[in-house]
Amino acid sequence: MIGAIVSAVVIGAIIGALARLLVPGKQNISIGVTLVVGIVAALIGTLIAHAFGWADTRGIDWIEHILQLALAIVGVLLVTRMGMGRAGRTRGTPGTPT
Repeated sequence: MIGAIVSAVVIGAIIGALARLLVPGKQNISIGVTLVVGIVAALIGTLIAHAFGWADTRGIDWIEHILQLALAIVGVLLVTRMGMGRAGRTRGTPGTPT
């Protein structure tokens, strides 16, 4: 159980960082958000890969990792587009013209 959590965090960090590198433009999201997006993408990707029988091969589960990366890219795009990145970022002060 502990090993699965540690591997999810490690793989999630790698997947999240790769996703941010592959998404064009600047993503104004924190490292913590990147980590969470990567972990969630890694877990969902693993569940999908197991459901379709693409995981647990003798070597490296390339299809599973590519699926995780694709999900992380979608996650980074969604978080960036929704503006849920950094807490200190403001889009304008209410009551003042922009």
